Amino acid sequence: MADTFSPRERLLRTLDGKGTERPPVICPGGMMNAAIVDVMTATDHTLPSAHSDWRLMAELADDVARLTGFENIGVPFCMTVEAEALGSDIDFGSLECEPKIAREVYGSVEDVNFLERGAVAKSTRAGTVIQAVSELRRRNPEIPVIGSVTGPVSTSASVVDPMTFLKQLRKSRETAHRVLDYVTEQLIDYALLLAENGASVISIADPTATGEILGPRFFDEFAAPYLNKLTDAILAHGTPVIIHICGDVNMIKPSLAKLHSNALSVDAMVNLKTLKSELNATVMGNVSTYLLELGKANAVETSTRKLVSDGIDIISPACGLGTATPLTNIQALTSAVRG
Repeated sequence: MADTFSPRERLLRTLDGKGTERPPVICPGGMMNAAIVDVMTATDHTLPSAHSDWRLMAELADDVARLTGFENIGVPFCMTVEAEALGSDIDFGSLECEPKIAREVYGSVEDVNFLERGAVAKSTRAGTVIQAVSELRRRNPEIPVIGSVTGPVSTSASVVDPMTFLKQLRKSRETAHRVLDYVTEQLIDYALLLAENGASVISIADPTATGEILGPRFFDEFAAPYLNKLTDAILAHGTPVIIHICGDVNMIKPSLAKLHSNALSVDAMVNLKTLKSELNATVMGNVSTYLLELGKANAVETSTRKLVSDGIDIISPACGLGTATPLTNIQALTSAVRG
């Protein structure tokens, strides 16, 4: 059956709760990006260079969409843009290894220096991403450009030593809340600038804000309110939002129902069909990234077709893809949806 909608229309209709002829198949970027080694070696548009060159970032993002079959373009290719802008040191990695936080700028929430609003949005790294988004939207009006933002808890734990930060949620609650609110306001400015410059959708990944790490009570107190503050600002702009939460979400299901996103993305261990029914929500996922990297293409196809038959709204990898994931396996995923 021929497609009825363009990729952009299909994704936006799905996020708006409207019907489509089939689910979109996407990979948002950020934590969940498909800039795998197979794509980079085939095109010679490579990381880590593309993290700091907006033209190269745009070329690589185009390559990813064209070669994988994902029906979106997503940038950036990491989760370090926000933390670097707020002072942390970054190791930009290599062709095979994604960037990571080399050193958090603060040892404690008590040490945080509250920078002026716009510190992230006005940073050099953010400027690179924003210029790439603008160029990608210009080139690809029918394909959704997704701007990826790191969530409030994960960004805070990339600015303050993460083990100390998590302990201080209990021991220094008031200051921890101040830090989370400060970080959230910085993220709002950045997300809105992405939307204003052509991002059709904002995807927020908050992998530190899991049920296993925070538990239900701390998720309710320290994750959900700041995620909602961020999403509310983006939604008020008229731009839809996807939120990704890692891990087993069973213990935080009541909290997930209160999140203000257009779609909820979860990890491979979650039964998406059940979650969709229980939350009455638009859900996204969740082809195992372990299967994608180490399994056979026919097994990837079978797993993907099961998600489509279960009525999952948006098909995507379940979490961050390993850079060694074979391109043929990703193509098996996208082909199983696109037909």
